[in-house]
Amino acid sequence: MVVATMSKKNVGIIVLGGLVFVSLVYWVLRVRAGSPEGVAVGESAPDFALPALGHGTASLDEYRHKVVLVNFWATWCPPCVEESPSLEKFAEAMRPQGVVVIGVSVDQDPAALAKFVADHHLTFPILRDPYQRLAHRYGTYQFPETYILDRDGRVADKVVGEWDWQDPRLVDFVRDLAHPGERASR
Repeated sequence: MVVATMSKKNVGIIVLGGLVFVSLVYWVLRVRAGSPEGVAVGESAPDFALPALGHGTASLDEYRHKVVLVNFWATWCPPCVEESPSLEKFAEAMRPQGVVVIGVSVDQDPAALAKFVADHHLTFPILRDPYQRLAHRYGTYQFPETYILDRDGRVADKVVGEWDWQDPRLVDFVRDLAHPGERASR
């Protein structure tokens, strides 16, 4: 009977210790990740430097004073796959306007990512965030999710989910960010 009681007591201590450990890990991750809401419209986008697919690194700072779309996505995400041709067309059309599309892939397999990019002829920069550290800093937990940054590096809008990047309202919105004041003269 004493052995059984001690076993229950030990199990209780182990369970309590496990709960304390899990709570501590959760708290540390929340503090490290920052605000659970992430980056809000009107706030400055956090700078970053990530490995670029194929070579070197790239940072948001390289595109200072340009309108930038930061698109978080993955090859295993069906809406991301559906969105990619539209986003590629948008990137090609807006590149002469000074707009930059940056794909931030959360894929862990660089070979699968490289194959997807080649098969789908994606020409915009693809950066790698396999542990989703940047995605969490931005507050992105579902994919795809796109942050539209103005020329001052502030979040002008946030698009959650798959989007038709050929939508004239979206194209006009981004064009107006790239060339403020020109709409009245058009």
